[in-house]
Amino acid sequence: MDSITIQDFRDFEVIVTDDSPEAGIEELLLEYVNLFSVRYTKNTPPKGSPANWNEAIRLAKGQWIKIMHDDDWFADSNSLQRFADAAKENNNCDFIFSGYKNYKGGVCYRTFIPGAAVQRKLNNPLHLIAVNYIGHPSTTLIKNNQQHWFDEKTKWVVDIEFYIRCLQQTNFCAIPEPLINIGMNNEQITQASFRNRSVEIPEYLYLLEKMGEGILNNITVYDHYWRLFRNLGIRNSTALEKYNEHKLIPFKIKKMLAFEGMIPMALLKVGPVSKCCMFISWLIK
Repeated sequence: MDSITIQDFRDFEVIVTDDSPEAGIEELLLEYVNLFSVRYTKNTPPKGSPANWNEAIRLAKGQWIKIMHDDDWFADSNSLQRFADAAKENNNCDFIFSGYKNYKGGVCYRTFIPGAAVQRKLNNPLHLIAVNYIGHPSTTLIKNNQQHWFDEKTKWVVDIEFYIRCLQQTNFCAIPEPLINIGMNNEQITQASFRNRSVEIPEYLYLLEKMGEGILNNITVYDHYWRLFRNLGIRNSTALEKYNEHKLIPFKIKKMLAFEGMIPMALLKVGPVSKCCMFISWLIK
């Protein structure tokens, strides 16, 4: 909220949708109501992530949506102006994102700048399945057409699924400056879900169901699923079924696991060997 207060660009409203059980958030906002327009909603019962984000989008009246998660903040007083300028200069783009810096314990440990190579990758949004080149939702500015909502069945792939869907329908613009600071901590959903079979496997299989098996024809996507199962120690379809809510395992995934299961895990952990085996599997799938 403090980083919003100092913004030079002032034509905005702030919407806070609150899942917390206490009154602390609402009391805190009283410090800001005279500084800019603040609209507060208490979710009773709590909606959870990402339904809470969708509630804020639903209430928004502005032309653009600028999500700011509660542990992220603007890099400086000109950040929002840079987003507004990008929207004005690229009036054929409904999706804008910027660079960012990751902070943990008050220390910046990574700066990401979306350069030309990243922008070329995003010409095929499916590459986001392998690498999230955009980053956290706080880095984005999205046209408010009340059509793009976060899929509430997901939490691990929620951002990349949303980005792919948006980019398949509109043009994008990348701002090559770190305008957002991202706060990282071990209590975040992404940290708790990483390498968690019961979270990652159902969501990536749901992503495959939603987008179709055809996305595996993209070798980057195929390689991601190959590495996912390798890293989680899934060696066959039987091991996968317990995480798939009794749904059928896609045929191409069965073929992938059958091939991967014939290779000793010790060899699969050797990067070049795994990559060669993946490529052969993709060719004969």
